[in-house]
Amino acid sequence: MVRPLGELEDTVMTRVWEWNRPVTVREVLEDLQQERSLAYTTVMTVMDNLHQKGWLRRAPEGRAYRYEAVSTRAAYSAALMNEAWAASDNPAAALVAFFGMMSPAQLDALRDALRVVSLDSPGDTEAGDSEASA
Repeated sequence: MVRPLGELEDTVMTRVWEWNRPVTVREVLEDLQQERSLAYTTVMTVMDNLHQKGWLRRAPEGRAYRYEAVSTRAAYSAALMNEAWAASDNPAAALVAFFGMMSPAQLDALRDALRVVSLDSPGDTEAGDSEASA
């Protein structure tokens, strides 16, 4: 089960995903302090929690750790969407409602994604279907 990240967890993970490299608590803290006042121990606790939850891996570096993301923001978003969809008592209706909320740009992105998935899925063509039934 994928649980949504808390507000500070999401803020920390956003930095880690954007930087796309191993980071220290100090680096994340210094970046976050441009927006708000946070203690080192607060950021350290959040990053340790993210490690315990499986979102970050860490490697020792001196007396501290370097953390890096285990997966991408796209994978996290997809897992949340899948979780919400799977929880519906009528998945088709949930999808129709979700698609109805999408902006034209989001619908274009959906069409692009469907084209990619259909290109990657063998046997989706009429020729493939007739071969399978022969």
